[in-house]
Amino acid sequence: ENDSSYEEGLSTYTQSLTSSVLKNEFKHGRRYHSYQSGAYMFPNDEREQDRLDMTHYIYFMTFNDRLFLAPIDLRDKRVLDIGTGTGIWAVQLGDDHPEAEQIIGNDLSAIQPSWTPPNVKFIIDDVELDWVEEQPYDFIHCRYMSGSIKDWTRLVQQCYNHLKPGGWIEFHDGDYHYYSEDGTFTEENYLHIMMSHLIDICTKIGRPLDFTPKIKGVVEKQGFTNVSEQIFPVPAGGWPKDKRMKDIGRLCAVNVIEGVDAFTAAPFSEVLGWSRDEIEVLNAGVRQDCKRRDLHAMWNM
Repeated sequence: ENDSSYEEGLSTYTQSLTSSVLKNEFKHGRRYHSYQSGAYMFPNDEREQDRLDMTHYIYFMTFNDRLFLAPIDLRDKRVLDIGTGTGIWAVQLGDDHPEAEQIIGNDLSAIQPSWTPPNVKFIIDDVELDWVEEQPYDFIHCRYMSGSIKDWTRLVQQCYNHLKPGGWIEFHDGDYHYYSEDGTFTEENYLHIMMSHLIDICTKIGRPLDFTPKIKGVVEKQGFTNVSEQIFPVPAGGWPKDKRMKDIGRLCAVNVIEGVDAFTAAPFSEVLGWSRDEIEVLNAGVRQDCKRRDLHAMWNM
């Protein structure tokens, strides 16, 4: 192609992309997606993308440097990553498994990189609408989607219908009822206050944040066989003695310290009607409590 027609093609492509899908809305000093507006209450700006990438490493390290736990050989397989976010999991999978036929990541926000391994592609789609994908998948991965899904039963059903016989599905998520094994984490802790309100907010808007412990039952009810669940206790601070756990705990603390504004800005003002000042006081308390070495808070992955 000559340069000018190539450039025209590129600009047509960019224009079509920038229409509805790439529109964002700005509020509370942050940027939010506007495709299927309101379906996801948290920002999609660069600060939040950095935090999502950090979350990826928390999961990766907790699973002993593994991207997935299913006993599947990815050679010539088709993989779907639901709610891919920044696309970091899909890109790393593509790098590690060039033998996989195709890895597709879908999300509401077009925040994924344009440079990807050859077998990785991203689509902007709402996974809660009907799936139009004709070809079935061999492996479906869904991570960190608590608080984003209205109807988990329907999602699992759609996954089942779009999986090849013998295919695998894997969910990674957190049970965000923080606890401590030594009684140092109490209800007065700002982290507890924030999370219990956030769980209530997500229940109010019909996108439960505390659904993770029920996912196994939904998967079994759908008719999947060979279903197993693994629970990994994760420290929410750098207090453990073990080096690996200390590193994971530090990342978790930084994740909340950096992310507390993203967790609270829209949900607390729009759903609970809190003032900016009330939210700031809560956020400051959360940041402070995440830095304390005498609080041994944990959550289950």
